[in-house]
Amino acid sequence: MTRNEIISQVNDLLVEEFEIEQSEITPEASMKEVLHLDSINLVDLVALVHVTYGITIPAEDLPKLKSFNDLYDYIESHKAA
Repeated sequence: MTRNEIISQVNDLLVEEFEIEQSEITPEASMKEVLHLDSINLVDLVALVHVTYGITIPAEDLPKLKSFNDLYDYIESHKAA
C-alpha cells in the first residue's frame, strides 16, 4: 500500500467516522481540533486504525500523533513492520 493510498483511505474513513468534510483534513492540520477529539473519540480513532490496519497504537504513542501527517507516518511505518 502506497503512502497516497494510505492517505486516501484514512481520510475517507475519518470523514465517515467523524462526520467531517474532506476539505478539513490537511496534512498539517491538528487532528484534535479537526476531529474534536476527546477521550471517547480518541478511542474511536485508535479502534479504527486497529480494525483497518491491524495496528495497535499504545497509549505512550498517542501524544506523538498531533497532525494528520503524523497519523499517516505512523500507519505507514507500522504497516510495513
